[in-house]
Amino acid sequence: QVLLVESGGGSVQAGGSLRLSCKASVNIDSLYCMGWFRQIPGKEREGVATIDRHVSRKTYTESVKGRFTISKDNAKNTLYLQMNSLKPEDTAMYYCAAGGAGRCDTANWVPANNLWGQGTQVTVSS
Repeated sequence: QVLLVESGGGSVQAGGSLRLSCKASVNIDSLYCMGWFRQIPGKEREGVATIDRHVSRKTYTESVKGRFTISKDNAKNTLYLQMNSLKPEDTAMYYCAAGGAGRCDTANWVPANNLWGQGTQVTVSS
């Protein structure tokens, strides 16, 4: 069973930064796509950022472009999301995910059902 464990969430003021980490129990170089989603209670889950296996393509949802950066360290089997210039509207539970099917971008990618982390809460106050 593959495990994805997120960390790094917390509470910050607007304009602050956080770096989320997602540690995988498998060699992430074998995963064709990894990424981050976020969800606010009562709203649909939103794809935030994706990165493909060879790090040749990174995609972001429009609202985070220029502020968030996705990256991964294959040697550490860890996915990251650097979040800068945080806004109150970034407040959500953030999940990492992997594998699955579809084009590896925030609009089309569907992660594997069993490759989700438990989530880490990000709260941004104004």
